[in-house]
Amino acid sequence: MVDEIIAERGVRTPFVRMAREGTLVDRACFTGSAGFGAQIPDQIDPDGVLTQFAAGATIVLQGLHRFWPPISDFVRGMTSDVGHPVQTNAYITPPANRGFDPHYDVHDVFVLQVSGSKRWRVHEPVHHHPLPDQPWTDHRESIAERAKDAPVIDAVLEPGDCLYLPRGWVHSAEAQGETSIHLTVGVAPFTGHDVATAMIEALASEEELRASLPLGLAPVDAASTAEHTREVLDVLARLIAEKQEHLSDLAGDALAAKYLDLTRPAAVRPLATLDAVASLDTDTQLRWREGLHGTVDESNPDTVVLKLPTKSVSFPPLCAPALHVVLEGAPVSAGTLPGLDPDDGLVVLRRLLREAVLVAL
Repeated sequence: MVDEIIAERGVRTPFVRMAREGTLVDRACFTGSAGFGAQIPDQIDPDGVLTQFAAGATIVLQGLHRFWPPISDFVRGMTSDVGHPVQTNAYITPPANRGFDPHYDVHDVFVLQVSGSKRWRVHEPVHHHPLPDQPWTDHRESIAERAKDAPVIDAVLEPGDCLYLPRGWVHSAEAQGETSIHLTVGVAPFTGHDVATAMIEALASEEELRASLPLGLAPVDAASTAEHTREVLDVLARLIAEKQEHLSDLAGDALAAKYLDLTRPAAVRPLATLDAVASLDTDTQLRWREGLHGTVDESNPDTVVLKLPTKSVSFPPLCAPALHVVLEGAPVSAGTLPGLDPDDGLVVLRRLLREAVLVAL
């Protein structure tokens, strides 16, 4: 798989990067144009990858879930299981080499050893539960010191082994006597900080908080702002108490929007979809597109709306029962949709296929 991706798939940076002994390899060393008909300068050059890999550099396949189908399926299923955004990288390290210095990640990681073996050393955090904008480089010296301590985990992973690394835990790894390949399955958890941030953003509609602070404030002097800070905190406390339920709903909406922005439903195949539209009959089985989120809005008596992350699709009100059944996710066919005769069912299902809501079994 690795050889196919490097040699035959025309992958571009940053989907591939290379690192050796804690330093990223300049991409110019392993990228270039692919010649006539593919004069794009940042494509992976297999010759360059071979040279760097033979010299001890680790190959990193970034965002593997975006372009390798088995990993795409795995990540989509795991996203549904854990309820947080998930992504996967692959690390291919030559024997007795390491790609990165001790560091921590700002997301949780499951390490899945696929081939070869790798020694992992894990140390306690120097910064607990880091947020996405709190990278390990902010604590480089503390991490270097912590790495001198006895590790909490010092183990060699063999194929089939899994190691869980909560965000913030310091780790490093070194391939043993043969090429090591492992996957890192990253989970970006939502946090209380996300909820608090969403609530503060929602309070931007409050005039009291939008008012200017006094002239002559000189905020470089913390003492000069203390009184105004206390006043703002008092306003915040009162507004949160008064609007608790409303703010909770708005924060929930904000988290939902962030989740949808960070995840993707199963990819649709355009040509196969149009073939399915053309050949659809009353017995054809279709199902809801995996990973797609939607709701049925019946607030308008003149129409029913299927609301999706990127668009809304309107139908006559009599289609509401059928849309609810479709949304449940079980296989459906035009001849079994409630409230519709088979001909009307075909019209609805064709529309949902074209809109990439349903897929053929």
